[in-house]
Amino acid sequence: MTPSLALIARCLGSATLLLAATAAQALTFAVNEGVTYRVPLEEVRGRYAAIAADLSKILKQPVAIEPVGDYNQLRRGLQAKTYDLAMIHPAHVSIQAIKGSGYRLVVVTKGFQKYTASFLVAADSPLTSLADLKGRKLGAPDEDSITSWMVRATLRDAKVEPAQIRITYTRYQDAVPFFVDNRLTDSGATAANALVKAWQGKGGKILAQSKPVPIKHILASPNLSAADVEKVRDYLVGLDGSDEGKKKLEPTKYSGFEKYDEAKMLEVGAWLGL
Repeated sequence: MTPSLALIARCLGSATLLLAATAAQALTFAVNEGVTYRVPLEEVRGRYAAIAADLSKILKQPVAIEPVGDYNQLRRGLQAKTYDLAMIHPAHVSIQAIKGSGYRLVVVTKGFQKYTASFLVAADSPLTSLADLKGRKLGAPDEDSITSWMVRATLRDAKVEPAQIRITYTRYQDAVPFFVDNRLTDSGATAANALVKAWQGKGGKILAQSKPVPIKHILASPNLSAADVEKVRDYLVGLDGSDEGKKKLEPTKYSGFEKYDEAKMLEVGAWLGL
């Protein structure tokens, strides 16, 4: 018997509704790789594809990677709780989401638990302490980067007030040594290890360093159940425990993830001035 057009239409309509419902149930995993490094957003999506596939099986819902390069866009999404999971490079944005939007800290990224800002000065610089920067110029990455938040907190600890120093912000970390090399600033602050090592390798000096701050956090939305959050945490912490898991980590360029005390993270936020 040939099905009627009405029956076919009803079946197509049901299929459309089913697809729409499935799409509506997809979980969004926002990924931010920082604002002061040159990482294409499409490259970010590919890096986390294997992990997203595993999380889809664990949570029994599709997990879609959404690269987010702009911090203000990231903040808006976190405030609206549109991200079910989020990998967040800057600690201050992550901590703001924990404090203000009910997000929970799932894990931090291994190798990035002691992110430190270094104050570079030329080999012949007369400066011997951060207090000597009063009345002088300092170069730093993007004003809203975690590095610059750490720089300002470190200056506060040294009793150097904002009005006593002239900070020049630049988009990318790798521009900071240029400032000092060309005497555009008296010092330059960066948290990029490669830049710090290169600076010291050519005879440059480190005037001071900030306290270490864990960065690259993975957060879970308050919309996820405690049981699901624990499943995600167990999966991420266990990734580097097998060859298969290490292969999935390779595209991210991270060695793995580990647990971190959320209360201690909030203490970091207090030091940053949040």
